[in-house]
Amino acid sequence: MEGRSDQRLAYLYGLGTVLIWSTVASAFKIALRHLDHLQLLLVADAVSVLTLLGILALQGRLGLIRSLSGRDILRNCALGALNPFLYYMVLFKAYALLPAQVAQPLNYTWAITLSLLSVPLLGQRLGKRDLAAICLSYLGVVVLSTQGNLAGLDFGSPLGVGLALASTIIWALYWIGNTRNATDPVLALLLNFAAALPLILGTTLAFSGLPEWGNPGLAAAAYVGVFEMGVSFVLWLMAMRLTKSTARIGNLIFLSPFLSLVLIHFILGETIHATTFAGLALILAGNLLGKRKESA
Repeated sequence: MEGRSDQRLAYLYGLGTVLIWSTVASAFKIALRHLDHLQLLLVADAVSVLTLLGILALQGRLGLIRSLSGRDILRNCALGALNPFLYYMVLFKAYALLPAQVAQPLNYTWAITLSLLSVPLLGQRLGKRDLAAICLSYLGVVVLSTQGNLAGLDFGSPLGVGLALASTIIWALYWIGNTRNATDPVLALLLNFAAALPLILGTTLAFSGLPEWGNPGLAAAAYVGVFEMGVSFVLWLMAMRLTKSTARIGNLIFLSPFLSLVLIHFILGETIHATTFAGLALILAGNLLGKRKESA
């Protein structure tokens, strides 16, 4: 009975994470109506630091900070330059330039980017299945980015598409950098976000400015900080720890982009094009093909 109860909890935590992930693309765009990408990042990061501190306090694990070595602290602070500083700065700018229905699926190519970067950085090899997965995913990128105008190859906002794809490189580098990180995951994320805060503040002051207190975008930015950068990560960790099948929980991820498109339509008012679904399907097919190879 205990095993069944744990599995049910794992599904609940996993579905909770998926629901949160489904809302964040809409939250990004709502915040970006009133804030620029740097202001959004500053507010979200500050809120995420407070959220992660609160989570560790509720779990009674703040004392873990004292157990860290100087090397652990330095490593996790350095990784904060990749995520959240560079990653979200680039991603939020991509969302500012692209419709949410384009930017959100492009972000799902990070798994393919990770497999590509694992070749030079981790010494891994690409097999035929890997190459097929890569081709499928990037065909989806072309379909999605051109919204079906393959003959003209009209990418709408080439800079936005380029930034969305660049964000997947930064995200993949962040995860590769974490492959040998033994720090508690929630504590590591807290250190990442805390170390990035002065970088984000300095960049915002240099190239933008602090948002006004009454700015209507602050609520959406705070939502991003609490849920996208905090609670969702912890829920996902709990789901993966309780489940007996990481593959089953992992497959829940593929519900998120489709739910997100529904919310993008009803919350943001974007008309979702058939080519968006086609491009997303190709990207996710490439991801699934890569996951089958891993489990084989």
